[in-house]
Amino acid sequence: MISVVDSSAWLEYVADGSNAKQFAKPIQNAPNLIVPSITLLEVFKRILQQRDENSALKVIAVMRQGRVVELDSELALSAAQLGADLQLPLADSIILATVRRHGAVLWTQDSDFEGFDKVRFFAKR
Repeated sequence: MISVVDSSAWLEYVADGSNAKQFAKPIQNAPNLIVPSITLLEVFKRILQQRDENSALKVIAVMRQGRVVELDSELALSAAQLGADLQLPLADSIILATVRRHGAVLWTQDSDFEGFDKVRFFAKR
């Protein structure tokens, strides 16, 4: 199964939060992991704010073990359409467009995705 792990799930995993074990399997299965480039931005920024650059770079190195998918014009337009249709924030629409383009399953604890097809949602505890 091809997986996408969104930023909230990556941050939960890195922090060893209460849902971290739920996200370990897709994160540790790098050959089947798709990483939208927007998640690199969000995770790097948050860890940089909370810790330091070295810590942020270590997490990005783990993320890059998966296949990073850049935001191209086709994906951007697809994300814009999804965002408008589903009332999603920008980053979420890019992540969902990436999931759909690759026929992947999304792993998340972001309630914006709750109830969507091919989403493994775990409520924050």
